[in-house]
Amino acid sequence: MENPDYQNIPNLKVTIYQAYLFWENTDKNLQNIGLRLNMGIKEKTDLIILPEMFNTGFSMNAAQLAEPMDGKTVSWMRETAAKYDCVVTGSLIIEENKHYYNRMVWMRPDGTYAHYDKRHLFAMGDEHQHYTAGKEKVIVALKGWQIRLAICYDLRFPAWNQNVDGEYDILLLVANWPDRRSMHWRSLIQARAIENQSYVIGVNRVGHDGNQVYHSGHSMCIDAYGNTVYYKPEDEDMYTLTLNYEEMIKIRRQFPFLADADRFEIID
Repeated sequence: MENPDYQNIPNLKVTIYQAYLFWENTDKNLQNIGLRLNMGIKEKTDLIILPEMFNTGFSMNAAQLAEPMDGKTVSWMRETAAKYDCVVTGSLIIEENKHYYNRMVWMRPDGTYAHYDKRHLFAMGDEHQHYTAGKEKVIVALKGWQIRLAICYDLRFPAWNQNVDGEYDILLLVANWPDRRSMHWRSLIQARAIENQSYVIGVNRVGHDGNQVYHSGHSMCIDAYGNTVYYKPEDEDMYTLTLNYEEMIKIRRQFPFLADADRFEIID
Protein backbone atom coordinates (compact mmCIF):
# COMPACT_ATOMS: atom_id res chain seq x y z
CA MET A 1 0.00 0.00 0.00
CA GLU A 2 1.44 3.36 -1.08
CA ASN A 3 2.36 5.59 1.82
CA PRO A 4 0.25 8.80 1.41
CA ASP A 5 3.03 10.77 3.07
CA TYR A 6 5.71 9.40 0.73
CA GLN A 7 7.24 12.81 0.02
CA ASN A 8 8.30 13.05 3.65
CA ILE A 9 9.99 9.66 3.79
CA PRO A 10 13.75 10.30 3.87
CA ASN A 11 16.41 8.64 1.78
CA LEU A 12 17.77 5.46 3.30
CA LYS A 13 21.52 4.91 3.67
CA VAL A 14 22.41 1.23 3.44
CA THR A 15 25.84 -0.31 4.00
CA ILE A 16 26.51 -3.64 2.28
CA TYR A 17 29.37 -5.80 3.49
CA GLN A 18 30.30 -8.54 1.03
CA ALA A 19 32.53 -10.46 3.40
CA TYR A 20 35.06 -13.24 3.30
CA LEU A 21 33.96 -15.71 5.98
CA PHE A 22 36.18 -17.98 8.08
CA TRP A 23 34.77 -21.49 8.12
CA GLU A 24 32.93 -22.38 11.32
CA ASN A 25 34.94 -19.85 13.34
CA THR A 26 32.54 -17.51 15.10
CA ASP A 27 35.15 -15.63 17.13
CA LYS A 28 37.35 -14.94 14.12
CA ASN A 29 34.41 -13.82 11.97
CA LEU A 30 33.05 -11.46 14.59
CA GLN A 31 36.51 -10.01 15.20
CA ASN A 32 37.17 -9.57 11.48
CA ILE A 33 33.78 -8.03 10.73
CA GLY A 34 34.15 -5.67 13.66
CA LEU A 35 37.55 -4.51 12.41
CA ARG A 36 36.29 -4.08 8.85
CA LEU A 37 33.31 -2.05 10.00
CA ASN A 38 35.56 0.12 12.14
CA MET A 39 37.72 0.87 9.09
CA GLY A 40 34.94 1.00 6.51
CA ILE A 41 32.08 2.98 8.06
CA LYS A 42 32.98 6.52 7.04
CA GLU A 43 29.55 8.14 7.24
CA LYS A 44 26.30 7.76 9.16
CA THR A 45 24.34 4.78 7.88
CA ASP A 46 20.85 3.51 8.67
CA LEU A 47 21.47 -0.18 8.03
CA ILE A 48 24.43 -2.57 7.92
CA ILE A 49 23.79 -5.83 6.03
CA LEU A 50 25.94 -8.94 6.55
CA PRO A 51 25.71 -12.23 4.61
CA GLU A 52 23.85 -15.42 5.48
CA MET A 53 25.41 -17.29 8.43
CA PHE A 54 27.94 -14.47 8.68
CA ASN A 55 29.54 -15.88 11.82
CA THR A 56 30.15 -19.45 10.55
CA GLY A 57 29.64 -19.79 6.82
CA PHE A 58 26.85 -21.98 5.41
CA SER A 59 27.37 -24.99 7.64
CA MET A 60 25.24 -28.04 8.35
CA ASN A 61 26.96 -28.52 11.73
CA ALA A 62 24.00 -26.97 13.47
CA ALA A 63 24.33 -28.87 16.75
CA GLN A 64 27.95 -27.72 17.18
CA LEU A 65 27.54 -24.12 16.01
CA ALA A 66 24.05 -23.06 17.09
CA GLU A 67 23.63 -20.30 19.64
CA PRO A 68 20.65 -19.15 21.70
CA MET A 69 19.15 -15.73 21.12
CA ASP A 70 21.12 -14.43 24.09
CA GLY A 71 24.38 -15.91 22.77
CA LYS A 72 27.60 -14.17 21.74
CA THR A 73 26.63 -13.38 18.14
CA VAL A 74 23.30 -11.73 18.90
CA SER A 75 25.01 -9.86 21.74
CA TRP A 76 27.69 -8.72 19.26
CA MET A 77 24.94 -7.53 16.90
CA ARG A 78 23.33 -5.57 19.73
CA GLU A 79 26.63 -3.90 20.63
CA THR A 80 27.42 -3.14 16.98
CA ALA A 81 23.98 -1.66 16.30
CA ALA A 82 24.38 0.60 19.33
CA LYS A 83 27.92 1.59 18.33
CA TYR A 84 26.92 2.74 14.85
CA ASP A 85 23.40 3.86 15.84
CA CYS A 86 21.85 1.83 13.05
CA VAL A 87 20.16 -1.50 12.35
CA VAL A 88 22.46 -4.49 11.84
CA THR A 89 21.15 -7.57 10.05
CA GLY A 90 22.38 -10.95 8.83
CA SER A 91 21.59 -14.59 9.51
CA LEU A 92 23.06 -17.12 11.93
CA ILE A 93 22.31 -20.57 13.35
CA ILE A 94 19.91 -20.35 16.27
CA GLU A 95 18.73 -23.12 18.59
CA GLU A 96 15.28 -22.66 20.03
CA ASN A 97 12.91 -25.21 21.59
CA LYS A 98 15.15 -28.06 20.43
CA HIS A 99 15.01 -26.89 16.82
CA TYR A 100 17.72 -25.26 14.69
CA TYR A 101 16.91 -22.28 12.50
CA ASN A 102 18.74 -20.32 9.82
CA ARG A 103 17.56 -17.06 11.36
CA MET A 104 17.92 -13.53 10.04
CA VAL A 105 18.10 -11.13 12.97
CA TRP A 106 17.07 -7.48 12.54
CA MET A 107 18.86 -5.79 15.43
CA ARG A 108 17.90 -2.20 16.18
CA PRO A 109 20.23 0.27 17.92
CA ASP A 110 18.04 0.30 21.05
CA GLY A 111 18.60 -3.45 21.49
CA THR A 112 15.16 -4.59 20.34
CA TYR A 113 14.96 -6.92 17.39
CA ALA A 114 12.80 -8.79 14.91
CA HIS A 115 13.70 -12.03 13.17
CA TYR A 116 12.89 -14.12 10.11
CA ASP A 117 13.44 -17.88 9.87
CA LYS A 118 14.41 -19.10 6.40
CA ARG A 119 11.36 -20.55 4.68
CA HIS A 120 12.95 -22.43 1.77
CA LEU A 121 15.67 -24.79 2.96
CA PHE A 122 18.22 -25.81 0.35
CA ALA A 123 17.60 -29.54 -0.11
CA MET A 124 20.52 -29.91 -2.54
CA GLY A 125 22.78 -29.06 0.39
CA ASP A 126 20.77 -31.09 2.93
CA GLU A 127 19.73 -27.95 4.78
CA HIS A 128 16.26 -29.44 5.31
CA GLN A 129 17.86 -32.36 7.19
CA HIS A 130 19.39 -30.06 9.81
CA TYR A 131 17.15 -27.01 10.10
CA THR A 132 13.48 -26.25 10.69
CA ALA A 133 11.78 -24.10 8.07
CA GLY A 134 10.12 -20.85 9.01
CA LYS A 135 6.49 -20.22 8.17
CA GLU A 136 6.02 -16.49 8.60
CA LYS A 137 6.66 -13.64 6.21
CA VAL A 138 8.38 -10.79 8.02
CA ILE A 139 8.28 -7.10 7.09
CA VAL A 140 10.15 -4.60 9.24
CA ALA A 141 10.02 -0.81 9.25
CA LEU A 142 12.94 1.62 9.08
CA LYS A 143 12.49 5.39 8.74
CA GLY A 144 9.14 4.90 7.00
CA TRP A 145 10.44 2.20 4.64
CA GLN A 146 8.88 -1.27 4.69
CA ILE A 147 11.50 -3.99 4.28
CA ARG A 148 10.80 -7.66 3.55
CA LEU A 149 13.39 -10.11 4.95
CA ALA A 150 14.53 -13.18 3.01
CA ILE A 151 17.45 -15.61 2.90
CA CYS A 152 19.33 -17.01 -0.10
CA TYR A 153 17.26 -19.89 -1.59
CA ASP A 154 14.06 -17.90 -0.92
CA LEU A 155 15.05 -15.86 -3.98
CA ARG A 156 13.96 -18.66 -6.31
CA PHE A 157 10.31 -18.57 -5.23
CA PRO A 158 8.39 -15.60 -6.64
CA ALA A 159 5.08 -16.49 -4.97
CA TRP A 160 6.71 -16.26 -1.53
CA ASN A 161 8.19 -12.87 -2.41
CA GLN A 162 5.13 -11.37 -4.09
CA ASN A 163 4.70 -7.72 -3.16
CA VAL A 164 0.97 -7.81 -2.46
CA ASP A 165 -0.52 -4.31 -2.84
CA GLY A 166 2.96 -2.82 -2.58
CA GLU A 167 3.28 -3.89 1.05
CA TYR A 168 7.07 -3.59 0.99
CA ASP A 169 9.58 -1.16 -0.52
CA ILE A 170 12.74 -3.28 -0.26
CA LEU A 171 13.21 -7.02 -0.61
CA LEU A 172 16.36 -7.76 1.38
CA LEU A 173 18.22 -11.05 0.88
CA VAL A 174 21.31 -12.31 2.66
CA ALA A 175 23.07 -15.27 1.07
CA ASN A 176 25.88 -17.78 0.65
CA TRP A 177 25.17 -18.21 -3.08
CA PRO A 178 27.82 -20.25 -4.97
CA ASP A 179 29.70 -18.94 -7.97
CA ARG A 180 28.57 -21.79 -10.24
CA ARG A 181 25.00 -20.47 -10.12
CA SER A 182 25.82 -16.76 -10.00
CA MET A 183 24.02 -16.15 -13.30
CA HIS A 184 20.80 -17.33 -11.63
CA TRP A 185 21.43 -15.01 -8.68
CA ARG A 186 21.91 -11.97 -10.89
CA SER A 187 18.93 -12.74 -13.11
CA LEU A 188 16.52 -13.55 -10.29
CA ILE A 189 17.38 -10.45 -8.26
CA GLN A 190 16.63 -8.26 -11.27
CA ALA A 191 13.42 -10.19 -11.98
CA ARG A 192 12.21 -9.85 -8.38
CA ALA A 193 12.83 -6.07 -8.52
CA ILE A 194 10.94 -5.61 -11.79
CA GLU A 195 7.96 -7.81 -10.93
CA ASN A 196 7.57 -6.41 -7.40
CA GLN A 197 8.42 -2.79 -8.27
CA SER A 198 10.69 -2.54 -5.27
CA TYR A 199 14.34 -2.22 -4.52
CA VAL A 200 15.97 -5.61 -4.15
CA ILE A 201 19.22 -5.88 -2.20
CA GLY A 202 21.15 -9.14 -2.26
CA VAL A 203 24.23 -9.47 -0.02
CA ASN A 204 26.46 -12.48 -0.68
CA ARG A 205 29.84 -13.65 0.59
CA VAL A 206 33.15 -14.28 -1.20
CA GLY A 207 35.77 -17.04 -1.00
CA HIS A 208 35.79 -20.80 -0.53
CA ASP A 209 33.90 -22.41 2.32
CA GLY A 210 34.89 -25.54 4.23
CA ASN A 211 33.36 -27.73 1.52
CA GLN A 212 35.50 -26.01 -1.13
CA VAL A 213 32.47 -24.29 -2.62
CA TYR A 214 33.55 -21.00 -4.17
CA HIS A 215 31.48 -17.85 -3.69
CA SER A 216 32.11 -14.92 -6.03
CA GLY A 217 29.96 -12.30 -4.37
CA HIS A 218 27.90 -10.42 -6.96
CA SER A 219 26.17 -8.51 -4.16
CA MET A 220 23.84 -6.03 -5.75
CA CYS A 221 21.03 -3.52 -5.41
CA ILE A 222 18.46 -3.19 -8.19
CA ASP A 223 15.83 -0.46 -8.25
CA ALA A 224 12.10 -0.78 -8.95
CA TYR A 225 12.61 -0.35 -12.70
CA GLY A 226 15.35 -2.97 -12.91
CA ASN A 227 18.32 -0.60 -13.00
CA THR A 228 21.53 -1.45 -11.18
CA VAL A 229 22.27 0.80 -8.20
CA TYR A 230 25.20 -1.28 -6.91
CA TYR A 231 26.99 -4.39 -8.13
CA LYS A 232 30.23 -6.01 -6.95
CA PRO A 233 31.65 -9.33 -8.16
CA GLU A 234 34.57 -11.30 -6.74
CA ASP A 235 36.18 -9.06 -4.11
CA GLU A 236 35.40 -8.39 -0.50
CA ASP A 237 33.67 -5.02 -0.40
CA MET A 238 31.97 -2.56 1.91
CA TYR A 239 29.83 0.09 0.29
CA THR A 240 27.21 2.58 1.44
CA LEU A 241 24.47 3.47 -1.02
CA THR A 242 21.45 5.78 -0.85
CA LEU A 243 17.91 4.70 -1.71
CA ASN A 244 15.28 7.23 -2.78
CA TYR A 245 11.68 6.52 -1.82
CA GLU A 246 10.08 9.12 -4.06
CA GLU A 247 11.79 7.71 -7.16
CA MET A 248 10.36 4.27 -6.39
CA ILE A 249 6.83 5.71 -6.04
CA LYS A 250 7.18 7.50 -9.38
CA ILE A 251 7.97 4.18 -11.08
CA ARG A 252 4.95 2.50 -9.49
CA ARG A 253 2.68 5.35 -10.59
CA GLN A 254 4.04 5.37 -14.13
CA PHE A 255 3.65 1.60 -14.45
CA PRO A 256 0.86 0.52 -12.02
CA PHE A 257 1.38 -3.22 -12.53
CA LEU A 258 0.96 -4.18 -8.87
CA ALA A 259 -2.75 -3.29 -9.00
CA ASP A 260 -3.29 -6.07 -11.57
CA ALA A 261 -1.45 -8.80 -9.66
CA ASP A 262 -3.17 -12.12 -8.92
CA ARG A 263 -4.36 -12.78 -5.38
CA PHE A 264 -3.61 -16.16 -3.83
CA GLU A 265 -2.59 -17.84 -0.59
CA ILE A 266 0.38 -20.08 0.09
CA ILE A 267 -0.83 -23.26 1.79
CA ASP A 268 1.64 -25.55 3.58
